[in-house]
Amino acid sequence: MVPLIMSLADERYINLESFKRDGTGVRTPVWVAPLEGALVIFTLVESFKVRRIARDPRVRVAACDVRGKLRGPWHEGRCVRVEDPELERRAYAALRRKYGLQMRLGDVLSRLSGRMKRRIVMKITLQEPAPRG
Repeated sequence: MVPLIMSLADERYINLESFKRDGTGVRTPVWVAPLEGALVIFTLVESFKVRRIARDPRVRVAACDVRGKLRGPWHEGRCVRVEDPELERRAYAALRRKYGLQMRLGDVLSRLSGRMKRRIVMKITLQEPAPRG
């Protein structure tokens, strides 16, 4: 796995910054799991971050706490919606491995409330910093 991905893979939360039309960044703390050299998250299809990312896939990510307080530096990347059902299945499996009972409980509550059908998976690929020197 890429070293930058590894540095964020064990974080409980990352701050995902997506951009409005005017260039203003909007930060959202999200759960994240590593998968096949990228990071994966899930969210509701109607969330504003999905709309912002569909228009502009450029994002920044940083380690953070549950409230979004930064715990590390920002990293540039690109984010896209996962359309492949098999990749989506593997992404959910990776998230369940990482978050365990907490993720499974969230899945049950999402099924009961009807939110499960509105979830989507998004994949973040990070740009490795240019070597110095």
